[in-house]
Order: sequence, then structure tokens, then C-alpha cells
Amino acid sequence: MQPGGSVKDRAARAIVLAAREDGRLAPGAPVVEMTSGNMGAGLAVACAALEHPLVVTMSAGNSPQRARMLEALGAEVVLVPQINGAPGQVTGADVSAAAVAAQRIAAERGGYYVNQFHAPECMRTHREATGPEIWEQSSGRVDAWVAAVGTGATFLGVAAALKERNPRVICAAVEPEGCRPLAGLPVTKHRHLIQGTSYGSVPPHWDGDLMDLSIPVTDEEVERWRRALATQEGLHVGYSAAANVAATVALLSSGRLPADTIAATVLCDTGLKY
Repeated sequence: MQPGGSVKDRAARAIVLAAREDGRLAPGAPVVEMTSGNMGAGLAVACAALEHPLVVTMSAGNSPQRARMLEALGAEVVLVPQINGAPGQVTGADVSAAAVAAQRIAAERGGYYVNQFHAPECMRTHREATGPEIWEQSSGRVDAWVAAVGTGATFLGVAAALKERNPRVICAAVEPEGCRPLAGLPVTKHRHLIQGTSYGSVPPHWDGDLMDLSIPVTDEEVERWRRALATQEGLHVGYSAAANVAATVALLSSGRLPADTIAATVLCDTGLKY
């Protein structure tokens, strides 16, 4: 329900405002970032409002709809060939290649390179805003928090906010079966359906103390839940959102928590760009 259509909007706004405030981003200078689509859309909205041109690099393995959406929002999109992924399945190596391209473009054009995986503003905005809102809107009745991990900012920020209010809140990260480095397991499957998350490595600012468990999901479960959410609940969402719901249902059905447990998750983006 954010202006750019995803959970990344708040982080994008926070990054641009912080960079303008401390001088890293000069007035009217270009903003450059690697994206799987969502951060790019959030940055496009922020840059349009604050009058900065935006250049985004994206793995060619991401859905074509994402590039069209970003271009419609005014961004320049540079597609980067895949390294070892496949269409619809973007790997960590593919993301790294897109990031290298973004750094090069930022240097060539005198732009500000966002580098979302290392930007502290991402986690901070969810710790200061998203997490407290979940707590307040649930009247402090959240017993569990479940979310997939890309940069880790949404999961970590909300987890930190909830655990500050109740240390007993169970925080579960969602990982694709076969690609679970957060659980300490070797990666045996680099390709999966959950675009924008689970790149086969631990994010740079990861805090394992905020994760109580990792919940695996399969591509089949994700596809089934994505279809069910659309046809039974009227929620046309993306694969990461479906993964979050699948994992939340698995947690609530596991017997690990009391029957009256209230779990919160996030629907990361709409299904319109898949």
C-alpha cells in the first residue's frame, strides 16, 4: 500500500533524505542503485519528489514487468546479463554483477551510489516506524514475526522493535529450501522463485541474535500460496509475500506456539510486476 508499491518505499525515502542532509547527495545529482525492482520503485518515487534523476541496474533475470514499471516512474534502467541464474530466478552472483555495474555508473556520472545492503537507514526506518506501528495497531498482541530476508532490513528492524517491547516475541526468517545460509546450512539450490530475497549469503549487517528460527519454503508452496491469496483472499501479491504467508502458516501449524498465537508478517509487494 506504499506509493511505489512495496515494503522498500520507507527505506528508499530514508536513504535519500539522509544522503541529502549530510552532503553525500548534492542537489539535483543522480542517484544510482542496483535493484530487483522494489528498492528501485521506492527510490523512483523519492527521487521524483526530490528532483533527482535515478539510474537503476537490474539483473536481466528479473521479470520484464519490473523494468517497465521503473521506466514508467521515470528511472533509467540498465539490464545486466545473468551470471548463473535463469529468467525468473536471480542468484547472488547475478546481484553482485548488477551491483558492480551500479558502482561503475555512479563513478562515471558523479552520482550517489545507494548500496542498500550496507545502508543503515534501511533497518533504522523499520525499527523506528514499521515495527512500532505493528505493535501499536495490534494493541501489543504480536507473539511472532515472520519475514523473508533480502538485505535483512525489514526483518531486523521490525524484530528489534518488537523484541524491545516483548523479548519473548518469536522472530522467524523465511528461506527457500536448499538456500538457507541464515540457518547455517550449505546452499544446494541457488535458483528459486522468491525474487528480491535469499541470495545464498548472509547480508552484511545481519544480526543473528534477532532470529529465533529459520523456516524453509519450497517453490511449490510459494506458487500455491500466491495463487490462493489471489483467488481466495483477493490479494494479488508477489512471490516473497507468498513465501511469508506460507512460512507463517507453517509456524502457526507446527505446535511450537500456543493455539491463540498472533503472528505478523508482511506482503512485500503486489503481483503486478511478475
